[in-house]
Amino acid sequence: MKILCLDGGGIRGVFEVAILKAIEEKYNQPIVAHFDLVAGTSTGSIIATAVALEKSMSELLESYQKFGKKVFKRQAKIGLFKSVYSDKDLRQYFKGVFGEKTLADIEKPLIIPAVDVTHGKPYVYRTNYGHPGSDDLSIKLWDAVLSSCSAPVYFPPNNIKNKYLSVDGGLWANNPALVCITEGIDFFKKELKDLKIVSIGTGKQDIEYNIEPDKYWGIKKWLPFRFMTMKVQPKLLDLALDLSSESISYHCEILLQHQYLRLNKQLGSEMPFDEVKFVDELIDLGNQVVNEKEDEITQFLHLDEN
Repeated sequence: MKILCLDGGGIRGVFEVAILKAIEEKYNQPIVAHFDLVAGTSTGSIIATAVALEKSMSELLESYQKFGKKVFKRQAKIGLFKSVYSDKDLRQYFKGVFGEKTLADIEKPLIIPAVDVTHGKPYVYRTNYGHPGSDDLSIKLWDAVLSSCSAPVYFPPNNIKNKYLSVDGGLWANNPALVCITEGIDFFKKELKDLKIVSIGTGKQDIEYNIEPDKYWGIKKWLPFRFMTMKVQPKLLDLALDLSSESISYHCEILLQHQYLRLNKQLGSEMPFDEVKFVDELIDLGNQVVNEKEDEITQFLHLDEN
C-alpha cells in the first residue's frame, strides 16, 4: 500500500507542490496514480485534496503564487483582539479550487487531520471509503481543508455546521504519516511491511531562541515583533510545527525503515509560514530535492516500470 503524506507549513507548501509538479512532469502521470491513500495537514491538506481530485500540480502552484499575497494580508499586527488574518479570502480560494464537492463525493482515500477545539480532541476528516469514523460525509471538501488550515491566532476557528469549531491539524499531526500508519493497520488491515510512505516536508528551519540576561519571557520573546515589517513573527508556531513533523518522521523511520521516504531540505534560514517573499526560493529548493533524490523516488515508487 503506497501512501503520500504532506506536512503543514503555510506558504511553504509551495515547496511540496514544486516537488510533486516535478515528479508529475517527469513521469507524465498525475500524482494520484502512484498512491492508494493521500493525507495532508494544514497547507498539506490543500495539496492532498488537489491530488485526490487529480488536479494539475502546475495549476496548483500557479494558484499558490497568485493567492498567497491575498490570503496573507494582515488585518491585525499581533492578533491580541482578533486573528492576524481573516479567513474570508482563504474560504473564497478553497471554494474556487474545490467547488461544492463533499467528502461523500470522493471515493479516493483522503485523510485531513484537524482539531475539534470545542470538545478538545483530535479530529480526522475522511472521504467516502468506508471508514466507520466518517460520521458526516456531507461536509464540504473546502470546509474540511479550511479547518485544517486554521492556525490558532493567525486564522479564526472554522465553524462546522454550528456543531463544533475546527482548527489546524498541525497542533497534533503536522506530519500525518503516523495517522496513515494507524489507518493502514486498523482499517485497511495491512501489516507494517505492506506500507510504503512518501512523506514530504515544508523545509527544515533553523529556529533558535538565544540565552539572554532577561529572564522574563513574555509574548515578545516567543512571538518577536519586527519593526522593519511592523508585524509579529509566528516563530513559536513555526517551531511547534517543525518539532511535530520531525519527531513524527523519526518514529516513522524507526517503524518503516526503508519503506519510509522523507523528502525535505534544510532552508538555511527562518522562512515564516506567512512570508510570501520566499515563494521563488521554495520552488527552487523543491526542484533541487527532486534532482538530488531522483533515483530514490524512481525506485521507491517503481516509476521505472511505468
